[in-house]
Amino acid sequence: ALDLRWTWNYRADALWSQLDPLLWTLTKNPWLILQTVSVAHLTALATDKGFLGRIAELQELWSREDRDPSWFQRAHPDSRIRKVAYFSMEFGISESLPIYAGGLGILAGDHLKSSEDLGVPLAGFGLLFQKGYFRQVVNGRGEQIESYPYNDPDSLPILPVRDRTG
Repeated sequence: ALDLRWTWNYRADALWSQLDPLLWTLTKNPWLILQTVSVAHLTALATDKGFLGRIAELQELWSREDRDPSWFQRAHPDSRIRKVAYFSMEFGISESLPIYAGGLGILAGDHLKSSEDLGVPLAGFGLLFQKGYFRQVVNGRGEQIESYPYNDPDSLPILPVRDRTG
């Protein structure tokens, strides 16, 4: 759920949906689903051969992707680049990680996703806004209504980066 490849690679969507169809439809947030799914439901799925088989297939696929040389490794085998830092105020990676406002955030997110697919050693550094960009709806009179949802870090598919001192 914290491996954000699922945000642009939809092969695992059916698994997340099987855990909680409504929450998946509303949020597309596997991390939130794992935090809220019942132990009874997980126990039942732990004996579902179809569910377990799909998990095994995905694990093998992603293990192969991680193991096989990437485009970057093949195209630049002698590169001394270990990591490229990409700084942006926002990254539009997924709706489940609402830390972007518009086009430039979407572009920055696309750079991260493309770099991952190509194996370019890129790391994104940005800000986590607890009150991100507003969401809007249009009411029956055609007026825009804004809301400023609170981004609870515990429900987002992220973890803080820490060193030995915290």
